Amino acid sequence: MKIVWFNLPAHGHTNPTLKVVEEMVDKGHEVYYFSFDQFKEKIEKTGANYISCDGYDFEMDDKDNADRVGKDMAFAVELLVSSTLALDTMIFEQIDVIKPDLIVSDSVAYWGKLTALKYTIPYVSSTTTFAFNQHSSKYLKRGFMEIIKMLFSMPKVNKHIKRLQDKGYPVKGILDIVQNDNETHTIVYTSDLFQPYAETFSNKYRFIGPSIRDIEQPMIKTREKTIYISMGTVNKNQEFYQNCIRALKNTDYQVILSLGENHEEYSDVPNNIQIYEHVDQMAVLDIADVFITHCGMNSASEGLYYEVPLILYPQTPEQNAVALRTEELNAGIKLKDIKPHTILETIETVLSDQKYKGGARMISESFKSAGGVIEAREFLESIVEVSE
Repeated sequence: MKIVWFNLPAHGHTNPTLKVVEEMVDKGHEVYYFSFDQFKEKIEKTGANYISCDGYDFEMDDKDNADRVGKDMAFAVELLVSSTLALDTMIFEQIDVIKPDLIVSDSVAYWGKLTALKYTIPYVSSTTTFAFNQHSSKYLKRGFMEIIKMLFSMPKVNKHIKRLQDKGYPVKGILDIVQNDNETHTIVYTSDLFQPYAETFSNKYRFIGPSIRDIEQPMIKTREKTIYISMGTVNKNQEFYQNCIRALKNTDYQVILSLGENHEEYSDVPNNIQIYEHVDQMAVLDIADVFITHCGMNSASEGLYYEVPLILYPQTPEQNAVALRTEELNAGIKLKDIKPHTILETIETVLSDQKYKGGARMISESFKSAGGVIEAREFLESIVEVSE
């Protein structure tokens, strides 16, 4: 089987796919992964054939644009037409040579879905957030119908649709592009327990659990309790980090603080607090007792996989949805504010009440029994078998 896979230039959308791709290659399938040069090495390590999308006047390869795509649906749709048309000729030439049996694309990499429509190739959506429909969209601050109304009110939508139609893409309107319905084959990197309203999705959805990387270098536990703090790679909230240090500097906790790309020098940091630009997150979670997180889907899932209860500080609507579901399942608490005493009190509540550890353990068990890459491979294989 030949598979063409499309993705965004974003770590959070790429990393969960890599073990699935590796499983497909290991079982003798050919995978052609269209991505961007910063991901070339990790994609090639899976055994897939890497195809570069750099150099095609592709607006989503701008880092600020790529990060914004997952947070701003209107912006994503505005950008998708120009991005799709920028890649159109290159993709046609590659499709003509590869002759794929299946196309898989990130749920926001709309050019993958459009390519499948144009060339009538079976399609699978790869969803690295929760799957959203009219039920699960209640977890977003904006309701499902509000999102639809927003899309229809976007300026120049019909003009952009016409540009796609002129290039042979069989789309009638914006919903053909952005909406995956119950007839769309979809892989979701979570469990049916953690997924809100999982029962409302058809059997064409597969909740395979998160993709967890192996520990590369173990982290040493130096205190009885370990607090891990990470707000992702690009969070710039220095006040939050400073308040965490103020809250925890006079405690007996081991504190591991990962600052990502906004690493700064902090003065007068006590010995119990270790500050890093980057860490092996799996290694830290393996020893952590509490994880303070921005609730990115990957980070939250990794923490829960390791049975670590979460303290939730979401920054986007999608992250807020993760926080709400985590609270519902008693696996964490949302921060009311970022004052030092609030941070410390919340940590102590999570450590003292075993229901949070129990909630995290329950979700972890659901992740580990979800089927993982084997489930994903068998699902992809079955789609091609049916279409033949």
